Amino acid sequence: MPPIIGVTAGRARNEYNQEIVSLTRAYLDAVTDAGGLPVVIPYAAGEADWPAILARLDGILFSGGGDIAPERFGAGPHPRINGVDPARDELEFGLLRRAISDDKPFLGICRGFQVVNVGLGGTLHTHIPDQVPGALKHDNAGDKRHDLVHEVRFQEGSQVAEVMTEPLLRVNSHHHQGIENVAPGLRAVGYAPDGLVEAIELPEHRFGLAVQWHPEWLTDMQPTRRLFKRFIEAASGRSK
Repeated sequence: MPPIIGVTAGRARNEYNQEIVSLTRAYLDAVTDAGGLPVVIPYAAGEADWPAILARLDGILFSGGGDIAPERFGAGPHPRINGVDPARDELEFGLLRRAISDDKPFLGICRGFQVVNVGLGGTLHTHIPDQVPGALKHDNAGDKRHDLVHEVRFQEGSQVAEVMTEPLLRVNSHHHQGIENVAPGLRAVGYAPDGLVEAIELPEHRFGLAVQWHPEWLTDMQPTRRLFKRFIEAASGRSK
């Protein structure tokens, strides 16, 4: 049986103003293509439900989405902060803590990358253009998911460098926030040309990686396919 991968999701409203679970299909396709069985984690799950959910999952993918509430990392308001959902923050931070304590494989993407950092005590730039002099344009238009806009250089000897098997990778970029201070215990292992952190990992964890770009849209690239494949392989090992 393929490993079961829980994928976090956001909330939105449909044309009838009814609340719906929101998740881009590309995440599910990337997991499926790598040999996993994706399931959307129930959004209404409370803390009492987290152990039961995790017991049925072999890995967790923390997906992209709106901004984390700034008070979570000691920041003030900013006019460009958008899509804040405290309930989603609570769910994902709780699942992250338990995934770490259970040595459960996890992969964070974009918002998920920031969730991993903030969830372990790190901080974010609330809006890169205002706070990082000389920064690249990281917040590119939403319809350019496949455009490769800058390189990421991986730290030699890191797990992510071993997964990618290449020291440099051109990636897409769709975020206006980024890591300011890396959380204690995490290791920054990938950087954009302007110095912003683009990849982090949790040393000694079975598989604990997170990236700031959107690899689910770049599965035509061999390094990206390896990233999802290795995630699923780690989850398969746990299920066995």
